[in-house]
Amino acid sequence: MHRPEPNFNLAAQVLKQAEQRPENPAIIFEGHETSYGEFAARVRRQAGLLRDSGVCVGDRVGFLGFNQPSFIETLFATIALGAIFVPLNFRLTGEELTFIIGDAGVHSLVVDSELTPVIQTVQERLPCRNYFSVGSDVKGFVDLESAMASASSLADVVELAAHDTLLIMYTSGTTGLPKGAMLTHGNIVWNNVNANLAFGAKSTDVLLTAAPLFHIGGLNVMTISALQMGSPLVLLRHFDPGAVLSAIQSYNVTHMFGAPAMFLFMAQHPDFHSTDLSSIEILIVGAAPCPESLISLYGDRGISFCQGYGLTETSPFASFLGPERCLEKLGSAGLSPVHTELRIVDGDTAPVGPHERGEICVKGPNIMKGYWNRPEATAKAIDAEGWFHSGDVGYLDDEGYLYICDRLKDMVISGGENVYPAEVESVLFEHPAISEVAVIGLPDEKWGEAVTAVAALNADHSLTLDELRKFADAKLARYKLPLRLHLVPELPRNPAGKVLKFQLREQLS
Repeated sequence: MHRPEPNFNLAAQVLKQAEQRPENPAIIFEGHETSYGEFAARVRRQAGLLRDSGVCVGDRVGFLGFNQPSFIETLFATIALGAIFVPLNFRLTGEELTFIIGDAGVHSLVVDSELTPVIQTVQERLPCRNYFSVGSDVKGFVDLESAMASASSLADVVELAAHDTLLIMYTSGTTGLPKGAMLTHGNIVWNNVNANLAFGAKSTDVLLTAAPLFHIGGLNVMTISALQMGSPLVLLRHFDPGAVLSAIQSYNVTHMFGAPAMFLFMAQHPDFHSTDLSSIEILIVGAAPCPESLISLYGDRGISFCQGYGLTETSPFASFLGPERCLEKLGSAGLSPVHTELRIVDGDTAPVGPHERGEICVKGPNIMKGYWNRPEATAKAIDAEGWFHSGDVGYLDDEGYLYICDRLKDMVISGGENVYPAEVESVLFEHPAISEVAVIGLPDEKWGEAVTAVAALNADHSLTLDELRKFADAKLARYKLPLRLHLVPELPRNPAGKVLKFQLREQLS
């Protein structure tokens, strides 16, 4: 007997929640509450506008802007049409955005009016057919709100399979050029099944998002899941420790995701001890290990942490460490979720035993489809058995708990942001004073890791950190700029000429 396939389009799932609970709050943003019924109506109107603007199945629609309801509405309007959403990092320069927008072949671009000047500097080099602005009218852009007001609503969501691409999320590569991870409707749904089984999610939960939505952490640790569950989502335009504390108390927030630095800044805020945090059921922390001092500080308030490890390519959860063993297994990234597997392999991709270090590999329905227009990179990242090779080094203990030791790719995580040294090095090397340069991450109390440039200078040249940052400012997002500069006579290299970055980290830590 033929069994009809379900419509795996995530938009259909969320709009169904709106039919079932139209009066319930969907998004709370800057004091304004949008119900699920209103949210669904706006998504359908924007989908109609995009359709009438020529967006078809498989086309890419980009969004450049700070956290706001329009980001989420554009996401669901796009995928309701069977098109692909491309979230853009608002910290990037015009040059960086030009490559990504061109690589993705973005058909229509929605831009926060505050950020339109960045796009205008490179607009003539972009492939986009339509430009929409959010927030105010901008010359050369169609005002999204006005255009939506006269648009006809989309009636039927396009039917899609689990394997169809939902979004392309760009992650910088060791070559210096970002790669677009293609995440499917199935990837997002299965990631959230894993997460909901771990967290015990309920429609009565109140979730808060202050991490940037262009990150997989901000977008798919809780934000999309909240709308799938029909829960209220409290959305902040930017992370501000005082604003987060106030929102938790005002809206009885139960769940929040963030990097350790975010929770540290909240704990250091003058209002931390006077804020009522009794509604919090769990805080989900990612991007870096959570220090014991922070676990204890929140533990004194009766608040538990659930730690996670993952990557953009894993949608993102690859492992969880629940609150019940977070101190006993301090430093661990936890166990793999119900529908996902972990293993550690050696240089020949053979699995190794407990406590043996090797590359962390992940397998499951949450693993990306591949890299956009990068078949060779995809084949290198996902082997024939479907294992995703993370590039991270770790080991499993006797109980299968994951511990992360190092990064094969030398990635630096500064304030929760991924910084890839090769990209920074290629810019810094252009400075006339620099003979050779290596970028590494060094421990930093505030940011987790500080982007550190280690440079050897050309004869009769001098260089300060301020001079180096000013030189690179136009070409690199600010979070990628070096926070420290160390000058050395020459960089240590192995016989093959490769810079020994581990030696630099040991010497300078």
